[in-house]
Amino acid sequence: MTETAPEFLTVGAGDAARRIAVRVREGGGPPVVWLGGFRSDMTATKATALDAWAAETGRKLIRFDYAAHGASGGTFTDCTISSWLEDAQAVLVAYATEAPILVGSSMGGWIACLAARDRAACGQTTAGLVLIAPALDFTEELIWNRLSEAARAMLIRDGVLRKPSDYAPEPDPITRALIDDGRRHCMLGGPVDPACPVHILQGMRDTDVPYTHALKILDRLPAEGTVLTLIADGDHRLSRPQDIARLVTAVAEVA
Repeated sequence: MTETAPEFLTVGAGDAARRIAVRVREGGGPPVVWLGGFRSDMTATKATALDAWAAETGRKLIRFDYAAHGASGGTFTDCTISSWLEDAQAVLVAYATEAPILVGSSMGGWIACLAARDRAACGQTTAGLVLIAPALDFTEELIWNRLSEAARAMLIRDGVLRKPSDYAPEPDPITRALIDDGRRHCMLGGPVDPACPVHILQGMRDTDVPYTHALKILDRLPAEGTVLTLIADGDHRLSRPQDIARLVTAVAEVA
C-alpha cells in the first residue's frame, strides 16, 4: 500500500490562519472522513488501519490533522473546540464532495457530532457517524468536573494547567480558553440529533471516557438508527486487532 502524500489547506485568516495537513485516498462510495482525538494525529493506529481498508476496497478516505496536531501548523495553546471544528468543516467543504461518513475518535466524536448537526442545519446530509469512545463535552464533563478546587483556581489564575498524560511524555496543556470555549459547544444538556445513523464503539475498561459517558450520549440520541457496541475488555484506545475489525465492520455497514 502506497502512503498518500499530505496536502495543505489554509484555514482561518490573518493571525488565526494555519496550515492543515490532509491526506486523501481517492476511491468510490461516500467519502470516509477520519476525525482524530485530542493530541492524536492521522498516522495513529486506527486511522492508518482505516486507510488500509480503503485501499483494499477502493473507498475514498480523508484524513487530516487539526491545527497544532501532527503535520499541521498552529500553536496548541491557541486552539479551542471552535478552531478544531472550523478545521474539520473546512476539510469537509474542500474534499467531501458528497455526503460523508464521519469517523470520530474520542474528541473527534464530539467534533463529528457538531459537524453533522451544523451540516443538517444548513440542509446538507451526512451518511452516518461511527464514534469510538466519543468524548462529547469532554472539556466540561471529563476535565473541568474532575479537577480539584486547587487545580481549578490555578487554571483560572494562570490561564493554563499542565495535566499529566498517559499517552505522551509531556503533559497536556489545558487552557482556560479551551474550557470556556468548550462550554459554547456542550451538547449533552438536551437532545443530540445529527440527522444520520450513529454507531458508537465503547470500551468498558476506558478510564478516560468511561462507558457511562457513552450511555449518557445514547440517552440523548434518537433511538432510530443508533447502535451502541460495548466491548467489555476494551480500553480507551480500542486499537487491538479485534477492535480494528469492529471499527472497519461498523464503517462498512454505514456505506
